[in-house]
Amino acid sequence: MPVTGLAITHQLDGLVTDSAASATALATGSKTENGRIGMLPDGTKLRTVFELARSIGKSTGLVTTDSITGATPAGFVAHVPSRGQEEDIAAQMLSSRTEVLFGGGRRQFLPADGGGNRADGRNLVDEAKKRGYATAMDVAQFDAAQGPRLLGLFADGSMSDPAGPSLTQMTMKAIAALGRNKHGYILMSEQAFTDKYGHANNAAGVVNALWELDRAIRAAMELAAKNKDTLILVTADHDCGGMAIKGEADGELKFEPGWVSGGHTGIMVSIYAFGPGAELFTGTHDNTDIPKLIARLWGKGL
Repeated sequence: MPVTGLAITHQLDGLVTDSAASATALATGSKTENGRIGMLPDGTKLRTVFELARSIGKSTGLVTTDSITGATPAGFVAHVPSRGQEEDIAAQMLSSRTEVLFGGGRRQFLPADGGGNRADGRNLVDEAKKRGYATAMDVAQFDAAQGPRLLGLFADGSMSDPAGPSLTQMTMKAIAALGRNKHGYILMSEQAFTDKYGHANNAAGVVNALWELDRAIRAAMELAAKNKDTLILVTADHDCGGMAIKGEADGELKFEPGWVSGGHTGIMVSIYAFGPGAELFTGTHDNTDIPKLIARLWGKGL
């Protein structure tokens, strides 16, 4: 990608962020405490870049290999004191009118007596159908699903089973649906397994997850290169594991991964940008700058 920058990721009152605080920063332009989604410590709800997009007629979409109610996608549409409130997050996602929702997390949408976790008895999949969503629970249903509103839930939790659609397939189907809007769209697409394998210090898992992310980015870039009106940003909500490459040791060259942590770190993360407005993302930014720059490109403030 032609433009590269760096992003600082610390949370409101500490050097190392979790996904909730960092997703909130990326979505709202404001810092918060770890664990909080879309709100400040005093309970103030923060406006997200998705809510701004909807206010100016744009469509919105979320794609992830994690549960769709996980902290990163939740940060763009939900407002809850704790990232653990996944049933509340699922309900807020549906009421947010986000047009495309692809990922795992089926249990958070189904009642307890129907194979899910919901104690309130609501079946959000049925509610989504009534709201005009085409729903999919497996690859065949995913392939068949059509329309401007799509809900795909391909696992009870995160999408660890490779039988589901790939990140590239979900991303490109989301773009096709959202791209129907003449006013444009914003899509957040996440490869969550770089984090999950980073926690496990599993270098092969991290690399394989990055390859899948790279394939999705390549497909999106090929489409954007033809349209010439689409900005693509690639970044991370945080580093995980502090992976580095070991060099010479005891007089021998040993190129192997080394880790500093089994958790998140305060290391800056990269920003890559392609398309109109990409030059705004060069240099070093706080992660809160990213949604503000997106809003600026729309001629708005966040």
